[in-house]
Amino acid sequence: MSLIVAPDPAWPLQAQREIDRWQSAGMAGLVEIHHIGSTSVPGLSAKPIIDLLPVFSDLSAMESARARLETLGYEWLGEFGLPGRRYVRLDDPDTGTRQFQAHCYVQGSSEITRHLAFRDALRANAPLRAAYSSVKATCAARHPGDYHAYGDCKSGWIQKAERKALEDLA
Repeated sequence: MSLIVAPDPAWPLQAQREIDRWQSAGMAGLVEIHHIGSTSVPGLSAKPIIDLLPVFSDLSAMESARARLETLGYEWLGEFGLPGRRYVRLDDPDTGTRQFQAHCYVQGSSEITRHLAFRDALRANAPLRAAYSSVKATCAARHPGDYHAYGDCKSGWIQKAERKALEDLA
């Protein structure tokens, strides 16, 4: 089983519908929500899971969003290995298939800048996008069915591309 699938032109619409659902939930301190990850880059193959990056005004607002997110069906996992982040995920209740995952941060976090710089570099640079697609395909072929090994396989390439994207912002 391949971890990645062909690009789906419906991903941006799915992301926007979920963003609208978050914004309608009335979470105090929710500043904005970005669609990130490979599903946010037109033409890029991806794991068929939509990544969101919600930005909160402060830590208290982010923590207070937990109850509302759980009402929306999300599982709250706290930092989940990354200090400053609050990670939540939503699985289809019938199939158990992951649909959305959100990496929540407080406004001003350098993690927000990093994620958006990488996304925007991929959107704007066809050769970079093609190189990433190749790395993803190689890693998926080497580690079928193992999300952690797949992620580890591509992480060095991603870190290098993120550094370059951040340098280009400066």
